[in-house]
Amino acid sequence: MNKAIYIATTEPDSGKSIISLGLMQSLLGKAAKVGYFRPIIDDFKPGEIDNHINTVSTYFNLDINFEDAYAFKRSEVIKKTNENKDGEIISRIIEKYKALEERFDFVLIEGTGFTGEGTIKEFDINVLIAKNLGVPAIILASGIGKTLDEFVGRLQMAFDSFKDKAVEVLAVIANKVEPKNQELVITELEKYLPSEVLVNAIPLNPVLANPSIKEIVDTLSAKVLFGEPFINNQAGNYSVGAMQLHNYLLHLKENALVITPGDRADIILGALQANISDNYPAISGIVLTAGLVPEASIIKLIEGLSEVVPIISVEGGTFSVTNSLGRIKSQIYAENTEKIITSIKDFEKYVKVDALVERLITFKTNGITPRMFQYNLLKKAKSNKKHIVLPEGLDERILRATKRLIDLDAVNITLLGDKKEIEERIAALDITLDLNKINIVNPSESRHFETYAKTLFELRKHKNVNLAMAKDLMIDVSYFGTMMVYKGDADGMVSGAQHTTQHTILPALQFIKTKPEASIVSSVFFMLLEDRVSVYGDCAINPNPTAEQLAEIAISSAATSRAFGIEPKIAMLSYSSGTSGVGADVESVRNATRIVREKRPDLKVEGPIQYDAAVDIAVGQTKMPNSEVAGQANVFVFPDLNTGNNTYKAVQRETKALAIGPIIQGLNKPVNDLSRGCTTDDIFNTVIVTAIQAQDI
Repeated sequence: MNKAIYIATTEPDSGKSIISLGLMQSLLGKAAKVGYFRPIIDDFKPGEIDNHINTVSTYFNLDINFEDAYAFKRSEVIKKTNENKDGEIISRIIEKYKALEERFDFVLIEGTGFTGEGTIKEFDINVLIAKNLGVPAIILASGIGKTLDEFVGRLQMAFDSFKDKAVEVLAVIANKVEPKNQELVITELEKYLPSEVLVNAIPLNPVLANPSIKEIVDTLSAKVLFGEPFINNQAGNYSVGAMQLHNYLLHLKENALVITPGDRADIILGALQANISDNYPAISGIVLTAGLVPEASIIKLIEGLSEVVPIISVEGGTFSVTNSLGRIKSQIYAENTEKIITSIKDFEKYVKVDALVERLITFKTNGITPRMFQYNLLKKAKSNKKHIVLPEGLDERILRATKRLIDLDAVNITLLGDKKEIEERIAALDITLDLNKINIVNPSESRHFETYAKTLFELRKHKNVNLAMAKDLMIDVSYFGTMMVYKGDADGMVSGAQHTTQHTILPALQFIKTKPEASIVSSVFFMLLEDRVSVYGDCAINPNPTAEQLAEIAISSAATSRAFGIEPKIAMLSYSSGTSGVGADVESVRNATRIVREKRPDLKVEGPIQYDAAVDIAVGQTKMPNSEVAGQANVFVFPDLNTGNNTYKAVQRETKALAIGPIIQGLNKPVNDLSRGCTTDDIFNTVIVTAIQAQDI
């Protein structure tokens, strides 16, 4: 079941509140607990809170704290953007959203409101957030001040922007359209949008556009003289009292806001009398201008007439005050239940509610974004902390990664090396790593050294390794770290920042050995592309695998992908697709595919298949129209090491993808290799993955 929906708009003042309120009302009838989340909110004054969050949470009595309902204030986002910390923005938003997702059956996510600095990028930010949260969207636009072509064109472009980023759009809502154009707008939008997208149009409702007396008081810094309990009255038509009373009364309309100088006692008293008369329409309030207040005798009369009519006093002339009133952008707020109820009624009347809610509940997301993948990795690692040994304790990248890992409380760490040298290295690099939170072990001085050496001797004596040789080997950090894992003194090892793959992996092959069901050790890379995560194997270990080995690599890679939340669709790559190719290489891939299907009929696998047919839905349907994998593959098995290694590096460099790995498959306990050109991020991610692998041992 889908757990969230993202409400996005194309501009300011498009009326998101009507959608949020209406959807919340509908969802509460389908789910026991519904949460509300705004990734980015406008800045607010000390002592205040965001109006949108307060309105929704108060009216629906949601069990959610204000601080939990948003991730950033607008100024914070701008600051981080200027510091090139966009990644931190998305990571924090994911973290806050996932916390709500765990607590609630469904989460309603309301996008930004296009106000203040930074609005030029705002639409793109909303698309990016929806993409990284992996949730579908509803797009909303206002019809005010636009021609039909402009309005429809704007919604079409917004729809295309979401689709280009693979964000599913469930519905498009045209808001604030002229009632006479409602069906026309729907017809024009349906001509362009796919049939599965629900198209709705909500007519402009003057009640929602008019400000309340409270909003007028707040905007004009007015003073409330009478009727404060009724300041949530909606101001209807503005009616300026500048003529004689008998003429003015002819111009009063229902819910009129009377605007008159404070010394016009005749207009004030006449309007109040009209309000209680059956022969005249009711008024919503009276605005006294010029800072004038009626005399005491008039005040006494007003006190007996104004019980339900708020009267406020403002500075400024009647003309300027009237103009200021016309510029007020009315909002829906918690105390204004009339507007809230009106919004919900309009939503239920003009939106295909049942069809929309059904689509929300049954929607299934495809794939996982890189940011969400990384979030899930960290969360899983922290859920069951493991102990990882890092043999290259003096390497700057290792030390910086260790600090991040310890600060996040993700794993327990042992660094191998001389403690004094590591301390000096940390001080020289100005890394604020708390050494009390990690273990530092010098292999030759370890209390386990003799035991480890004897164990190695027993394990390798059949290979003519004597005790002296075992002791020499145990001084080597790769052997010592691997023995820690073998003996259970560490749960996994990550090395290779300064050592070759062979140096890192050989000890593991010698005595940790492969799992009973595995005949070979292989590897995968998690390729974190812009909008998806793919699994590449084998790109690091086996130069020329046989068909049987390719099949095992595919099965192992599928198990790895599934363990990390990616449902595998396996592409057995070759230079031809289907039955078209001939030759020893393609035949090997064809045989490997057959073996996978025989051993694991539950797996979705296709091969031989070319890379373009595996990832491009149009090409895949053309070349292999009946395939469950073509165009949708996420696990890619390369025919040999040359192809795999070059491909992963080309993709990594050309697309700026983050490559996590190589992740070693098939060992009894996790030992993973790093590239000597690795970054701090590479080390951080590989340690996290290793810790997760250790959870399954």
